[in-house]
Amino acid sequence: MDEHERTRIRAAIDAAEGGGAPPLSDEQFRTLLAESRTIAIVGASPKADRPSHGVLLALKAAGWRILPVNPAANALADGVAGLTCFPDLATAAASLPSGERIDLVDIFRRSEDCAAVTREAIAVGAGAIWLQLGIISPEAAALAADAGVSFVQDRCTAIEAQRLKVTGPSA
Repeated sequence: MDEHERTRIRAAIDAAEGGGAPPLSDEQFRTLLAESRTIAIVGASPKADRPSHGVLLALKAAGWRILPVNPAANALADGVAGLTCFPDLATAAASLPSGERIDLVDIFRRSEDCAAVTREAIAVGAGAIWLQLGIISPEAAALAADAGVSFVQDRCTAIEAQRLKVTGPSA
């Protein structure tokens, strides 16, 4: 999907929803990424040719703690990129030391699945919800807004981190 198509889709959603949240500024993106220590990647794939796998590797290499989330039996049995994989966000959150939380939920799912994942992210106390490049969900955006949770859609975490020169806490 090229930039023109994304702009067209955003405009259609804004018109249908009677407006829309203004896009984050670079400084807001920078702050969101810099303040995140733990990122759960929902839809993390063990297949090296999948975008979620590449983003997971890039974010891990840049210094973030990554929690892959994928209920598929092979992902749970073998892990993803050498990391333990979790069947859902609740299990991933429960794996963290006391007092720590999932700071950012990075979602690689179809648009129609994003509201359910957003509900789960809100339930576990995630700090922010991010829908990957090409993924737009007005319902997920509304849920996040109602819960007071930061929300990004149609952007790639790895691209934004690299563009803004933000690294994770262990870099």
